[in-house]
Amino acid sequence: MTTPIHRRDALAAAAGMVLSPLAVPALAAAPSARRAAAAATPLTQDPAKPFRLIHMTDIHVQPERQAERGAAQAWVRAQELKPDLVITGGDTVMDVFDAKRDRAKVMRGCYERMMKDVSVPVLHTTGNHDILGWNRSRTDVPLDAADWGKKWACETFAQPRNYLSSDRGGWRFILLDSVQPDGNGYKGFLDPEQRAWFEAELAATPAGTPICVVSHIPIIAVTTITYGKPPARGSDTILSGGEMHTDCAELHELMRASGKVRLCLSGHIHLRDRCETDGITYINDGAVSGSWWKGPLEGVPEGFGVLDLRPDGTFDHRYETYGWTAQQ
Repeated sequence: MTTPIHRRDALAAAAGMVLSPLAVPALAAAPSARRAAAAATPLTQDPAKPFRLIHMTDIHVQPERQAERGAAQAWVRAQELKPDLVITGGDTVMDVFDAKRDRAKVMRGCYERMMKDVSVPVLHTTGNHDILGWNRSRTDVPLDAADWGKKWACETFAQPRNYLSSDRGGWRFILLDSVQPDGNGYKGFLDPEQRAWFEAELAATPAGTPICVVSHIPIIAVTTITYGKPPARGSDTILSGGEMHTDCAELHELMRASGKVRLCLSGHIHLRDRCETDGITYINDGAVSGSWWKGPLEGVPEGFGVLDLRPDGTFDHRYETYGWTAQQ
């Protein structure tokens, strides 16, 4: 999600692969690559014991406001809860979308320090702030840089591409890349190649295997309408394409028709909501960073989602805070 200073202005201006350690040989020795490989390894789950997933979205780690210490505190609490898997929901770093090269190096360092004591399996969703140099009006990173754009996220997170699937605990987890370019901004939708892949993943998932879909930008979320100071909408309600998927109706119909998708998780808005329709539950979790490390946002404190998933497709969800107090 964009910072509160630029979010509405920017939006107005803008208007199956299973991970394998073999897929990232150059990074195989890195801790992040080991975590990704562990997260992709199928796990035989005791049917009497739920599979615990933690959804940590919008961490926005940075040197300022003691955010590295806050993020470390969140990870300590998350690991105390003994998750079988952690999925980050995007915007793991404060920002490289607008960043110059020197700032991007700072962001990489913040991420690496944050993750050095994380020992549980982790998969990463790409958020708009994890994409290097897309805002050409602010960055000095050239278009032909080896890590320009989404490649920065792939390298940083040690994942071969920005969308993937992984089978764990009797569920299939599908992480989508919901951020697509729109001038110097972005919109939320699936590009044609990814859309075809997603349809194939849904079709290939065995009957009876529940699916959890994770996107940074919500496919459906009520708080895209209610957050902040609502813009003048006249007689129509108009949602920005940077706040919710523009292909939301199409994706919902694909998932509904499959009969397999039980849960969709998202972030980006930094607020909490839950919507249930056609057998699919859409949950938007609050942000680890709250209001970008300035405290709670609209009453939603810093935290993350904790889910206990059962192989029959049922689950429990709660929002877990970790006791952070905003710093200067």
